[in-house]
Amino acid sequence: MREEQVILVNENDEQIGLMPKMEAHEKAVLHRAFSVFVFNDKNQLMLQQRAANKYHSPLLWTNTCCSHQRNGETNIEAGKRRLQEEMGFVCELEEKTWFIYKAPFDNGLTEHELDHIMVGFYNEDPIINRDEVESFKYMTVEEVKEDMDKNPTIYTAWFKIIFEKFYDFIKQ
Repeated sequence: MREEQVILVNENDEQIGLMPKMEAHEKAVLHRAFSVFVFNDKNQLMLQQRAANKYHSPLLWTNTCCSHQRNGETNIEAGKRRLQEEMGFVCELEEKTWFIYKAPFDNGLTEHELDHIMVGFYNEDPIINRDEVESFKYMTVEEVKEDMDKNPTIYTAWFKIIFEKFYDFIKQ
């Protein structure tokens, strides 16, 4: 199977090339990504715990899903595709904002991403893909913020950054 390519971008989100995903993470090259936040009608955020076999951030809690866009794919198309692949459902998504972050990991890889934040709504439990997701839970944004302050090591780097910088975009 051919390794997935990520879309290399400049700081204005203009595509400047493609690179294999692992190479981009080894070289810390800026590439396009997305983070999806799905809420239910109780105003609770669906969180996922990353699968134990993930190459970085295994078993950490994070937003509903996240990944990388494929060449020629819109942000919304990518978000819906990954929701289906990881969480077993699709819902309408709205793009809220984007930001750039850089986070090195213990395994020598670095996420350097231009991350598009999308929000959607769904009221059922997901049917999680066990290759991608260990578990899920619903929490209010306030509960997540409290728990993140008390237990920062159980959350992914990008999720903590999003909460710090873009709390108002995801708070309903």
